[in-house]
Amino acid sequence: MRIYGDSISGNCLKVKWTADFLGRSYEWIETDILKGESRTEAFLAMNPAGQVPAVILDDGRPLAQSNAIILHLAEGSALIPPDAYDRAKMLEWLFWEQYSHEPYIAVARFQVRYLGKPVRDLEPRIVERGKAALQRLEDGLAASPFLVGGAVTLADVALVAYTRWAHEGGFDLAGYPRVRAWIARVEQALRIAD
Repeated sequence: MRIYGDSISGNCLKVKWTADFLGRSYEWIETDILKGESRTEAFLAMNPAGQVPAVILDDGRPLAQSNAIILHLAEGSALIPPDAYDRAKMLEWLFWEQYSHEPYIAVARFQVRYLGKPVRDLEPRIVERGKAALQRLEDGLAASPFLVGGAVTLADVALVAYTRWAHEGGFDLAGYPRVRAWIARVEQALRIAD
């Protein structure tokens, strides 16, 4: 399997961490989005959306979108709960992550860290929604050490990717103690090292 990803992207690292956790062999092809490497003719032929991550599976088929990729890779593994309701709750978190978390936490981080925008100049809506996303995580962790079923799942993989870097977008995690403890648990479970 070949994984086309940019190491600064939480969406790409989700795929790497899932493959590593599952012991899947792969070739990582660093694809620098800041240099437009996902917009080349060759890349667009593989993934017309021009986004990373993208993978070429062992059988040669391409697959894009981080959560679709990790779902495919983790099929039949402990990262996907066997209980139908828990599986649906995991998917609920995955969908929420892409719609209500990543567009604020990741966008703020990108603008501050990679575009050099001062935190004070971020669009207020991004900051407000980012804080709401962090609070949703804080509340979601009140009854369990992980987001679904008491064990690490793809919900945790997907959401830890940008949450662990939220401070780089100006979000102070000091007010979210359950989130901070959860990040450490997920990093340990997935063997993530900086």
